[in-house]
Amino acid sequence: MNPDKKHIAFKRLSFITLIAVYFLILVGGIVRSTGSGMGCPDWPTCFGSFVPPTDVSELPGDYKEYYANYRHEKNVRFAKYLNFFGLPEKADQIVNDESIMVEEDFNVYKTWTEYVNRLLGATIGFLIFAMMIGSISYFKEDKPVFYLSFFTFLAVGFQGWIGSIVVSTNLMPWMITIHMILALVIVLLLIYINFRIRRTSLNSSLPSDKRILVSLTVLCLVTMGIQIVLGTQVREAIDVVAADLSFAFRETWISKTGLSFLIHRSFSLLILGVHGWLLYSVLKNKHQSSLVKNIGKYIVLLIGIEILSGVAMAYFGIPPFIQPIHLLFSTVIFGVLYYMYLVIVNSKNKIATS
Repeated sequence: MNPDKKHIAFKRLSFITLIAVYFLILVGGIVRSTGSGMGCPDWPTCFGSFVPPTDVSELPGDYKEYYANYRHEKNVRFAKYLNFFGLPEKADQIVNDESIMVEEDFNVYKTWTEYVNRLLGATIGFLIFAMMIGSISYFKEDKPVFYLSFFTFLAVGFQGWIGSIVVSTNLMPWMITIHMILALVIVLLLIYINFRIRRTSLNSSLPSDKRILVSLTVLCLVTMGIQIVLGTQVREAIDVVAADLSFAFRETWISKTGLSFLIHRSFSLLILGVHGWLLYSVLKNKHQSSLVKNIGKYIVLLIGIEILSGVAMAYFGIPPFIQPIHLLFSTVIFGVLYYMYLVIVNSKNKIATS
């Protein structure tokens, strides 16, 4: 295969991989909203097999005790890492919190929901590996593409390990937060790789000085990043409330989350205002790049959908099918914002004429 064809194949592969990662985030949200995260109590196998059981009769009578002990042994090893990095309180919580050792009854639907999630994760692992191999064709002309692909492969491997810890700690909220943040980092790496290998074909130019747009885009990225973190705090609070109520009375969960939800809800208005300012700045100049204008419009549209999904969760008892959508759109918005930032920073200034 000649270099040009290799580059075309790599561009397609990198874009498919990015879409697949976003799809995995959606599926992960479905796993979470359906309470299927512990459908497989071990990792990478599921009940000790690469094809999970379909009935509890296929499991030994003491399967709960067996997998509780299995997870405890793994948590003890993980606690040593936490102690090494100066986090003794977290280590103590993981080892001594009895709720972590509570094993769920076998549920075939939850098991297979989590299993599909893992299959998709494994598929993405192969895609990332193929990207790393394919990036070798860029080594001479653009070494960062290779190094970034290699680092993304390492990040996905680390993400898989963190996923195993999420399972062993029985979906401990702060571990889920770390898992999600790493997923977002992987998305940003893939977006940058996709941008870098296509940047010569964008031919985007901006009128006069682009510093204002750069500053506004950075402001939007920062505020959106804060909002995502605030969202994780709300999710952690909901996890605690849901567990205390034995996952019943869903319509009361939001009201019991307290200040974290009120801050998250109020901050969404600031998010809308800042992004509206960005869109206004983009559209007010008729000489503005059509690419940047379109990205700005899409971002505000996505934020509108994200706010509506948040309203639906707040006032309709956190419908399970809305949760994954809310999570997905927050990561899509952040990714599109980052892409817009890359386009603006790498665009050439041009003098606007009347």
